[in-house]
Amino acid sequence: MIYRINNFNPGPAALPLEVLQEAQKEFVEYGGRGMSVMEMSHRSKDVERLNEETQQLLLEILGLPPGYRILFMGGGASTQFALVPLNFLKSGTVGRYIVSGSFSEKAYMEAITVGKAEIIASSKAHNWRRLPDLNDVQLGADTAYVHMTTNNTIEGSQFRALPATGQVPLIGDMTSDILSRRFDYTKFSMFYASAQKNLGCAGVTVAVIREEMLKECPERIPAIFRYSTFVQHNSLYNTPPVHSVYMMKLVLEWVKRQGGVAELEKRNIEKANLLYDVIDVSGGFYRGFIEKPYRSLMNITWRMSDVELEKRFVQESERNGFDGLAGHRSVGGLRASAYNAVSVESCRALADFMIDFQKRNG
Repeated sequence: MIYRINNFNPGPAALPLEVLQEAQKEFVEYGGRGMSVMEMSHRSKDVERLNEETQQLLLEILGLPPGYRILFMGGGASTQFALVPLNFLKSGTVGRYIVSGSFSEKAYMEAITVGKAEIIASSKAHNWRRLPDLNDVQLGADTAYVHMTTNNTIEGSQFRALPATGQVPLIGDMTSDILSRRFDYTKFSMFYASAQKNLGCAGVTVAVIREEMLKECPERIPAIFRYSTFVQHNSLYNTPPVHSVYMMKLVLEWVKRQGGVAELEKRNIEKANLLYDVIDVSGGFYRGFIEKPYRSLMNITWRMSDVELEKRFVQESERNGFDGLAGHRSVGGLRASAYNAVSVESCRALADFMIDFQKRNG
């Protein structure tokens, strides 16, 4: 028997066991070629085929029509925070940002180093405990794009609906909830996601762009920073993170075997409810950080009466086969990240542990 911990880390996060086992079989020799995929030239036919098949598989699972391009890039979502304004924020235009948590605020802070950017909706005054109201968002004629983060990993909130931006391009950071729920991705002109949560392992970031957006990429920035460069070279302009792309392909194949995003969404709702139910009936022993209408299915966050009790909870959870339950270092508290690869059984085990911990410490 293989010992597997109940992994609730926020990223890098849990991967499906069968994906890891499949990768293990091909770790030394890939495709009968006498070498690992990590040793192959990115100009080889095998890697070109891997790259193309992974792109097509992701487009299929996302349900996107022709007219979108998949890019495999490095640098994580944090690099995208800078690349978006570098590519799309022209002189005389304004990047408009919906700020709903720490990472969306970082995206805005990067934009103001490049050009003019404004916050059009924010929930910072509410300590991120709710999401900003998007019904009255006003967009001037000079708007280059609207940027939002669909799920806030640190705080544990998630948008259910998108703003109506009309002809203005909507750009989304979907790092922590891509492929977790059914979604009309065509509402975005661009969205991006680091792989280490629902797409695979750390090392590659996916950017999905409507082709018409590529006309906006300026020649004044270095080629390596242009989205158009990656499209022209099919994400092979420079050496790509080949092994991370390979792992993504295995994860996407696993997603299809599970029944696709619709089936994963059902599981994710069940998993989140197992934990939120314990929080809600605990009589205040566990206190959810996010107001109920805005809770995330991916990142369940809560607080306890004092920091020492939270530390004891984390320590005991680690002794009982759980990992990753401490909140982000910037906010503290507790957090369970229940991404696609986290099983219902792991969430049920955590719910049982939480109930028992309250009995012993309440």
